[in-house]
Amino acid sequence: MNPKSKVSFQTLSRTKLVDEVVVQLQKKISGGELKEGDKIPTEPELMEQFGVGRSTIREAVRVLVHAGLLEKKQGFGTYLASSSQVIQEPLEHRLRRAEIFEVYEVRKMLELEISRLAAERRDEEDLEQMRRHLDQRSEALKKGDREGFVNADVKFHIAVAVASKNHVAVDLYRTFSSVLREALSKLEMEKEGHDPNTECHEKLYEAIKAKDVAASEHWTLQNLNYTVSQLRERDDSGR
Repeated sequence: MNPKSKVSFQTLSRTKLVDEVVVQLQKKISGGELKEGDKIPTEPELMEQFGVGRSTIREAVRVLVHAGLLEKKQGFGTYLASSSQVIQEPLEHRLRRAEIFEVYEVRKMLELEISRLAAERRDEEDLEQMRRHLDQRSEALKKGDREGFVNADVKFHIAVAVASKNHVAVDLYRTFSSVLREALSKLEMEKEGHDPNTECHEKLYEAIKAKDVAASEHWTLQNLNYTVSQLRERDDSGR
């Protein structure tokens, strides 16, 4: 009997391989390298380029067909779907394969209008919710509870969206929040001495409470610009 090896390896996840193939194919589509009606490479070509097995390629293609990005033509191959089908891809899926800076550019457009409307339309219940989540945020910071901090931070911004009284904006922000939560969690885990930027959040709350539209927009912009600068620092240090 051979002695048990002291060397151990982490089991590879086929699901992760599928996700990586999906993301790369999606980027080729978004970047315009694959255009409407173009045929994608054959299974053997994709297997060779990605260095994965046939089952991984088939599963990745199946995911993109289901999302409406690709369409199979029996006996001819797989093609980039027509524009009307491409837009069927769920927004959350699209956000997850976007560059984080692109997400923040759109977030800026959305949050600036949300903060303006919140300052005009907020009621006492909205203020109570915002105050509660800000207090939870501060408490989590004191305890060093990173997950609690991120959750409270996201809930505060959702409460601001709710105060806008625009249900479509709230739904959009909730969809954005899953991606933003991941970005903030990474910042918390990777960046020592991360500044939570509490002042901007408190000032935003006070501006909305005072129904000061200009100040609400100002502090929203300050907060977003600060977070983007931190993300850029993280990105640059990772190169």
